[in-house]
Amino acid sequence: MGESNAKSKIDSTREWIVEHKLRSVGCLWLSGIVGSIAYNWSQPGMKTSVRIIHARLHAQALTLAALAGAAVVEYYDHKSGAKSERYAKFLDSNPRKD
Repeated sequence: MGESNAKSKIDSTREWIVEHKLRSVGCLWLSGIVGSIAYNWSQPGMKTSVRIIHARLHAQALTLAALAGAAVVEYYDHKSGAKSERYAKFLDSNPRKD
């Protein structure tokens, strides 16, 4: 029971990320900036401008990783047919009125 619950939680997380790609990338970017600034502020002897530049570089690397991850998820959904099923379900739930 615990394994199927964990699997469904992973599946629901993956579905949420697929549905909200830009939001998840933006949240990752923001958390990267905040985490990097917090880490760099704890390092003594650095100028503020260097701290901000380091935070931006770390957040940029995290954003590229998140975009690559979103591309992998998109590729997996396209290859498995899950994306077309999701669109078919959406289209079926909104019938056209002529």
